[in-house]
Amino acid sequence: MVFSSLEFIFLFLPAFMIVYGVVPTKYKNATIFAGSVFFYSMGVLERPIYIVLFLLTILFNFIIGEFIQHFRKAGRLWLTLGIIFNFWWLLFFKYTGFAFDNINLLLKNDIPARDILLPIGISFYTFQNVSYIIDVYRKKAKAETSIINYGAYISMFPQLIAGPIVKYETVAAQLKKRTHSIRRVEDGLKTFTIGLGYKVLLANQIGGLWTKIDHIGYRSISTPLAWMGIIAYSFQLYFDFCGYSYMAIGLGKIMGFDIPKNFDHPYMSTTMSEFWRRWHITLGTWFREYIYIPLGGSRVKTSLVVRNYLIVWLFTGIWHGASWNFILWGLVLFGLIMLERFVIGDFLNKYKIAGHLYMALAIPLTWLLFAITDFRELGVYFSRLVPVFPVKTYAVMEDDYVKYFGIYWKFFLAAFIFSTNIPEKIYKKIKGSVFCVIILLVVFWASVYCMYMGMDDPFMYFRF
Repeated sequence: MVFSSLEFIFLFLPAFMIVYGVVPTKYKNATIFAGSVFFYSMGVLERPIYIVLFLLTILFNFIIGEFIQHFRKAGRLWLTLGIIFNFWWLLFFKYTGFAFDNINLLLKNDIPARDILLPIGISFYTFQNVSYIIDVYRKKAKAETSIINYGAYISMFPQLIAGPIVKYETVAAQLKKRTHSIRRVEDGLKTFTIGLGYKVLLANQIGGLWTKIDHIGYRSISTPLAWMGIIAYSFQLYFDFCGYSYMAIGLGKIMGFDIPKNFDHPYMSTTMSEFWRRWHITLGTWFREYIYIPLGGSRVKTSLVVRNYLIVWLFTGIWHGASWNFILWGLVLFGLIMLERFVIGDFLNKYKIAGHLYMALAIPLTWLLFAITDFRELGVYFSRLVPVFPVKTYAVMEDDYVKYFGIYWKFFLAAFIFSTNIPEKIYKKIKGSVFCVIILLVVFWASVYCMYMGMDDPFMYFRF
């Protein structure tokens, strides 16, 4: 069950909100916990053991937090145990198959490894659990004394399976006391609708071009169509994930929580460094606070700063997927960021036009490494983007890019406009007007129509 589905919008969400609205305040967190576990269960019905694992991680980290709080002398021991426990499950489910594939390739063996299905959201709830016990150890947060409150924090369905990654200290006070009002509900519904429109009306529609190119085959597309395809993928990925984050923030507002912002118009960046301060902000914050700064951050000599960046970007690549293309993607981003830091960054920041042109190439090319996991197919696609490299191709339909541009130009135009901050500025000015309500109603029912007609896809970040 996903946010952009008729089942969620017309069945689960109304039922949950009715119950949440009528129960006394002291039972609202229990309602969130129970409703979120039910929501999670709908996604893992084929493997109910994952529900047990999810509840076990909540209970274990709650207990570890209590032990760290009350047994400070052994705090480091409990923290180490907690980190090992959390990352063991993530490593097992996410990387076992990858490890066996590479062992078999290296040793030319055929060691059987069962196809292990990744539990939904494990990358996200693992990071939240780990951030909690680390913050309790650092005394940045007090250990939660209620298992219900902690369960509500970890399982809160708006951000459970694809973020944003919410630190405990961000919502600790709201878990105990928060404001519910018609104004917050209205604001939350508007934010949810914007995210729904981003996902269904922009991401899904422009993503159709990338799907068509995949079906055609990379060897059979022209260079202009190859560029159109990877740009379409770049916009699809952005509006898919940004749309989910908006929906999560909107649902949080309805429930009285302030879920942190996860995107800040990253495609307006002039450097890759700036881009990653604006993209998936909560993940970048996690890596900075729990890996980069503990390693010394930028306070150490230059060689160690480079090492710290390398470690962070290797982890960033590996976190996104158990495949060599993600590792390569992380290394390329590391290389670009180091190039900016030591060579071209000042120039790009000073001459904004040059920075935007640089990013217009860097963004789709780096997402290409992210999108295609097979290195052979990656090489083929790159050869279509830059046709100076010889590669065996098949017949290309004459003017294929003209045909597809005629179909998708309106989605490219809309994606470009909504990737800037112009629509947000307009929205802030008309937010309280009837005109804004009418526009959002049109967006909502247009999205519902698309979902009803089957014009919908799962969220792309669910697989990470």
